[in-house]
Amino acid sequence: MPPKINNSAAWDQAELLMQPAFIRVVDHIRKLLDVSSWTGTYQDVLIWPTGTTDETKAIVTNLLQELEAATPEQALEIRETLSRLPIPHPGYHLYLHRQEQQISIDLWELCYRVCFRNYISGDETVDIDTDLIDENDDVDWQNLDTKAQELVEQVFANLPE
Repeated sequence: MPPKINNSAAWDQAELLMQPAFIRVVDHIRKLLDVSSWTGTYQDVLIWPTGTTDETKAIVTNLLQELEAATPEQALEIRETLSRLPIPHPGYHLYLHRQEQQISIDLWELCYRVCFRNYISGDETVDIDTDLIDENDDVDWQNLDTKAQELVEQVFANLPE
C-alpha cells in the first residue's frame, strides 16, 4: 500500500519527487536491461489490501466493470456498495524474465524507496528524503538520479545467478 503522508508540506514534496523518481528509475532499469541477460516487461496491476479474499476481489472487479456501463442511478448504487468493500490501488510492475525464472518488481515501491528516507514496505509513517530537494524547493536532480541509480543497481545485483 502507498505510504501515508499526514503533513501537507511533506505531501507537496512527495508530489514534487514522485514523477521525476519514476522517470529516473525506469531509465536506469532500461540501461541495465540493455546489458543484462534478463528481459523486462511492464504491466499495470491492481494491489489489493492485505487479507482480501478471491471472492471479494471478484465481486469488486465485477462491480467496477458494471460501473463503466451503468446508468446514473445504477452508478450511485454501485458506488455505495463499493464504498463498503476493499478497493485496490493501481500498481505498476516490472517483470524480469530469464529462461525459466521470473521476478516481479513493484516500481512504485522502488520509487517510494527513492523519495522517502529509510522506506520499508508497509511503513505507516514516512519522511521525505530532503536531500533530494534543493535550496529553492525544486528537485535536486543530481541527488535524485544518484539515489535512483543506486537502488536500481541493488535490485539487479540481487537477482538470482
